Amino acid sequence: MKGNILTPAGWIFGEIHAGPDGRIARIEGVPASPEHNDAPYVLPGFVDLLNHGGGGKDFMDGEAAVPVILRAHVRFGTTSLLGSTMTSPHDVLLPALQALNRACAQRPPGAARMLGVHLEGPYINPGKLGAQPDTSATATPEELEQYLGAAPLKVVTLAPELPGHLDIIRLLVARGVRVQLGHTLGTYEDAVAALDAGASGFTHLFNAMTPLQHRAPGMVAAALAHAEFAELIPDLLHVHPGAIRAALRAIPRLYAVTDATAAAGMPDGVYHLGSQTVYKVHGSVRLADGTLAGSVLTMDQALRNFVSIGLDLADASRRVSLYPAQYLGMSDRGMLAQGCWADAVVLDRALLVRTVYVEGECCVENA
Repeated sequence: MKGNILTPAGWIFGEIHAGPDGRIARIEGVPASPEHNDAPYVLPGFVDLLNHGGGGKDFMDGEAAVPVILRAHVRFGTTSLLGSTMTSPHDVLLPALQALNRACAQRPPGAARMLGVHLEGPYINPGKLGAQPDTSATATPEELEQYLGAAPLKVVTLAPELPGHLDIIRLLVARGVRVQLGHTLGTYEDAVAALDAGASGFTHLFNAMTPLQHRAPGMVAAALAHAEFAELIPDLLHVHPGAIRAALRAIPRLYAVTDATAAAGMPDGVYHLGSQTVYKVHGSVRLADGTLAGSVLTMDQALRNFVSIGLDLADASRRVSLYPAQYLGMSDRGMLAQGCWADAVVLDRALLVRTVYVEGECCVENA
């Protein structure tokens, strides 16, 4: 891993040495500006906290689908991710979580690391389903305990305005789970109450939530006014660049997610998102009625899109690596420093992926 290395202290020109344990043993080099040479960029591996699938497979498909998805996304620089579920009946969701739990136990060779699960539904508002199936539910402590026991839930998306959900937020936070507000018709006041209860994020900001209006500020205004962290899909289809710029000015650690579907990394065609049939065409994924249904975004493209709207490379890198890792409370991923996992992406000068390392293993090597 040689080149212009982005460290927490800034750019250096040098080399990363990984130890046999898959962690960074040392970084050798000298401070340097990438503009003054033509060497490749070495960035922290990308961390994706909302990902439904890729390579033709969905995380709801079962344990055998997981290695396919992890290998599909590592090709684009994602070195760790959360497997995201879809709104489903209890008798479908529980076994799906149990399968994901088994898949989390060990990283397949040549693949990204699955860090845990993002439960996106069923605890959402039926009036803001987006592409989620119409099987939403109000959370109960008893059902949630089953899910918490079935898989390592790291993030849960819910609609805070549903009855009892403020208490559910407190329960989840006490168990170390990050709670995000999304797929919601809640008001600004609902959002503030949820943040006071311990919620800490917003799921795909701007999408599937009440918009900002000057007399009804909604969820979006609550995020812009109060959030330290929020996720956003920067495929430039889900959110206009101008709205992204506004969020960047307001939310200190705004970060990218892909919301990728089975169609990510695949040709145009018919795929599935949980139980929904979706269609990939011209760079988007939609339901039959034209509703956006997740994306085909990959994290390397998210990085390039951030750069294309004016972010410098170091700032863009933080929003695909460091900030999502920090949101999960991880201090050993999302940055290149001694003792961290040796997760790194080597990009050429056009910001195209050349080499990807996961925990010291070279998983991708492009000519």
